[in-house]
Amino acid sequence: MTTPTASPRLGARSLWLTVVIVALALTAGVIHLTLGALIFTLNALGYFALTAGLVLFEVWNNPWVIRFRWAPRVGLVGYAAASIVAWLIVGGFYTLGYVTKAIEATLIVLLIFDLYRRYGGFGGLVHEGFASLQDLGAEVAARF
Repeated sequence: MTTPTASPRLGARSLWLTVVIVALALTAGVIHLTLGALIFTLNALGYFALTAGLVLFEVWNNPWVIRFRWAPRVGLVGYAAASIVAWLIVGGFYTLGYVTKAIEATLIVLLIFDLYRRYGGFGGLVHEGFASLQDLGAEVAARF
């Protein structure tokens, strides 16, 4: 198993950035939860699950967890982007929709900034992702 390249603790700035990311993701989730329809409730549950994963992967210092620390962040970027695209397709262009999409866009920007800072850019993130999957494949193969 290779040592994960992402530092488990990046300092106070990283903590505050993570707190803001969690707050934005939970805010987007709560807004969707209050809208009532099943599709919005499911969207909220997705935000809550990914946010819980982000927090869990950040605080749990297990080597299996550390190697996939990138995954909840990448998942949140994709999830927020998909939510914005779905809103553009379906409609519902009300003030709350614009506010929620601004929150999600800010969330995407902060997550990309965090990923760039942790992994040194897109290439570092891709390398970390492939390395963590290769290590996992090697460990699974060794067990059988």
